[in-house]
Amino acid sequence: MILDPNSLDGQLHRLWLHYIRKHKADLIQQAAQQNLSHKDFLTLLVEREIGYRHECAVERLIKEAKFPFVKTIDIFDWTHPTQIPKTAILNALHLDFIEKKEHLIFLGSGGLGKTHLAITIGLAACQREIKTLFTTAADMINDLVASLATQSLQRALRRYTAPKLVIIDELGYLPLDKQGRDLFFQVVSKRSGTGSMIVTTNKAFKDWGEVFQDNAVATAIAERLIEHGDLIKIEGPSYRVEKKRKKSLGLDGLTESK
Repeated sequence: MILDPNSLDGQLHRLWLHYIRKHKADLIQQAAQQNLSHKDFLTLLVEREIGYRHECAVERLIKEAKFPFVKTIDIFDWTHPTQIPKTAILNALHLDFIEKKEHLIFLGSGGLGKTHLAITIGLAACQREIKTLFTTAADMINDLVASLATQSLQRALRRYTAPKLVIIDELGYLPLDKQGRDLFFQVVSKRSGTGSMIVTTNKAFKDWGEVFQDNAVATAIAERLIEHGDLIKIEGPSYRVEKKRKKSLGLDGLTESK
């Protein structure tokens, strides 16, 4: 539909006031019913437009973040882990660590909710209009290695260094070769002082030499993360194993957590 640039719809379109243009009839009716003053009516228009733009921005950021699933903190099963720093995790949802360009390292064996909690924090960041990216360690390294073949490494690195928050999931499940650890080190180094990271891992720092197959590189990466970061350690049996056991006993139906 081509709008007359001199019409009200055309002018609202030119000003990118899309919510007001679409809902102007309802807004005018609401103003009349509530006998709003000119100032209150203008305030209503601005508040609705800002709210609409915020919703659009959040929806776009969540899509661009590439979360594998969407789960919130209210469905997390706090009773399953035998040890979990609940207060520290809830404090992280305030996102102060992002403003300070600090990092979070979630440490625990598989099936304890590390990914769930990392995504919960990532969603909170998106809702605050903070650009966020989710990736697994393997996917990130594979992407960066592929960029070497097309001579586009710098552009690929920007994908992982530009967002204010990057979540790197499943570090330690597969060992990295020299090329992989060098690329991982570049991402961590370039993000130092520029943005925050959340890293989930099943390996304690003392075992990162096995992951990176180089003790010096492992130490350098760990030091950069922990120097401006907090370790969140979760202990307990795997949720997935426990769920399978309970299902075999007819006791399933628990909230799933990864």
